[in-house]
Amino acid sequence: MPRTAPTARQRRLGTELRKMREHAGMNVAQAAQQLGVDRTRISNTEAGRFGVSEERVRALAAIYSCGDTAYVDALVDMALERVQGWWEEYHGKLPAGALDLAELEHHAVSLRSMQPMHIPGLLQTEDYAKAVFSTAVPDLTAVELRRRLSHRLRRRDVLDRDDAPECTFLVHEAALRMQFGGAKVARGQLEHLLEASERDNVAVRVIPFSAGGFPGAGASVLYAAGPVSQLDTVQLDVATGVALVDAETLVTNYWQVLERTQGLSLSPEETRDFVRAIAEQL
Repeated sequence: MPRTAPTARQRRLGTELRKMREHAGMNVAQAAQQLGVDRTRISNTEAGRFGVSEERVRALAAIYSCGDTAYVDALVDMALERVQGWWEEYHGKLPAGALDLAELEHHAVSLRSMQPMHIPGLLQTEDYAKAVFSTAVPDLTAVELRRRLSHRLRRRDVLDRDDAPECTFLVHEAALRMQFGGAKVARGQLEHLLEASERDNVAVRVIPFSAGGFPGAGASVLYAAGPVSQLDTVQLDVATGVALVDAETLVTNYWQVLERTQGLSLSPEETRDFVRAIAEQL
């Protein structure tokens, strides 16, 4: 059953229209008067509760004197999306944040993540993912475990698309040495990581213990680039699940964190040698 509440992407479209209005120095009442609609229409559109047509997006952009055509075109593309993604099959069965993450990855132009303690979800094997989920508190039921595992494995399909996003995965040495599921599972995961690193659209870079401290060392961060920089989004793992960040200053800060951390990481070639050495020790 499709979600009746707005998805994260629908809310983001509304948020961008609100930002556009605020940058124009107009309040809701003024925007509604210019467009010839009730002010509640503007409020509901900006909250993502109402859909919005291509014509309405362009009309609002004209009213707000937004001359950034690439930005407006990207918002129009968001407004025109009508196809339900595969992740909607999990509506009501998994937390909404899991669906929002899959949607974010699906629409991203590029992805860059930093993982201090886990192999990135898009690069996990089934056995490794199952072992990670098995550490959840409270314990997952057999049905919950199966659903989460199925969802995680389907997320990996984004890497196989003809228009797959360019991905850079920054993985700390600690994540390579964590033996979720035991030595056999861990070794299989590292071998899979090496295979994935050979993909044209995937770069894996290890942050070794020898690099010392680095920005955001305790956080798992996913930076999803949109078709224009204004639509970039950061996803964080938090105690309650998934948090999406789109505030311009915060997004810029996380970009700088990833830039500095990548500067401390090994090259993709050095990373493969490093991962092989650890796998041989298992």
